[in-house]
Amino acid sequence: MSSADTATPGASPVDWARIRGDFPLLSRQVHGKPLVYLDSANTGQKPAVVIEAVDDFFRNHNANVSRAVHALGAEATEAYEGARTKLARFLNVRPNELVLCSGTTFAINLVAYSWALPRLKAGDVIVVTRMEHHANIVPWQLVAERTGATIKVAELDDNGDLDLDALHALLTPEVKLLALAHVSNVLGTVNPVREICKAARKRGITTVVDGSQAAPHRVVDIASIGCDFYAITGHKMAGPTGTGALWARREHLESMPPFLGGGEMIKEVCFEGTVYNDPPHKFEAGTPNIAGFIGLGAAVDYLSAVGMDHIEAREQALLAYATERMDQVQGLRIFGRAREKAAVVSFLIEGAHSHDLATLLDLEGVAIRSGQHCAHPLMQYFGVPATCRASFAFYNTFEEIDAFIAALDKVRRLLA
Repeated sequence: MSSADTATPGASPVDWARIRGDFPLLSRQVHGKPLVYLDSANTGQKPAVVIEAVDDFFRNHNANVSRAVHALGAEATEAYEGARTKLARFLNVRPNELVLCSGTTFAINLVAYSWALPRLKAGDVIVVTRMEHHANIVPWQLVAERTGATIKVAELDDNGDLDLDALHALLTPEVKLLALAHVSNVLGTVNPVREICKAARKRGITTVVDGSQAAPHRVVDIASIGCDFYAITGHKMAGPTGTGALWARREHLESMPPFLGGGEMIKEVCFEGTVYNDPPHKFEAGTPNIAGFIGLGAAVDYLSAVGMDHIEAREQALLAYATERMDQVQGLRIFGRAREKAAVVSFLIEGAHSHDLATLLDLEGVAIRSGQHCAHPLMQYFGVPATCRASFAFYNTFEEIDAFIAALDKVRRLLA
């Protein structure tokens, strides 16, 4: 494969070697070996422009937002709200529909406590899928415990695809909420969220989409998906940790009570009562992660400059090559071969514990994830205690995949 691949016929080539050079951490060594970082589904690496944006804020503009008339306060507010505008454009939504928060976990809990908890009651049903991250399961369990609602599970097939017929059959009049991942963090399955949300909307069912594993790797057009809520995490999309957002339909944001109380989320406070701020600020109590969101704005600029269509094509090429090579490794089992999937491969090698495998690979400089990936019900479905997971990003190379396969073969022989 060339370092300057073409995403689509007629498209301008991308110099992926140059792009890789934008990420300082990727040039380091681990245990005396060149780092092969295959854990981007856990957290993405950061380009220098993101690191520099955060550094520049603290060096030259550090002040709180929306609370000072001095120059530094104005600069901080402009940069912070500018990040909201960039992120809204990236997702094809309006800035005033986008609540900035610490990530998908917070975003889904916001929906659970501010939308679901005041509305659901005994007899109502929440539907989630078997492949959900715990962040899209546990909040709904907490709501169900407090309201008397029940949870039903949409199952999948052995390839890791949702059983759409069974899912649609679950969408009975009792169902008030459907929560599902856009992309599975374990299987890489890309769910047909537009089709699913359209079916739910016809039945009056509110939809929550976990977009953590979608936004870093493909074009996300929330307007075309047709969901009610969409959550993202910034640190998976080349931004700093502690950043993310919840998009919600404006009518939901208007009707939902605040989740947290404090400064910034109010217009007027007196002991007789409080007037809340307009959405999205109504849900943004306290001092936010200002530097982090400025970094996320820089990350959005960076991803947009590379082009999400180019990024998806590059990662699909890496996935195809990695899958082909892994299928040649003796005793290796891949979990999840969905019709459409992102660049994530969960696997086990016969006779090897996932943690042992990951530890030995780390000694070869290869960083993968091992464990249950915050998806216990999915591990139970496949009948395994844990898996290893190699996840690829556009800054990875085909040579790194070759190094990964060579390390796998070496470790497999050690564990035999």
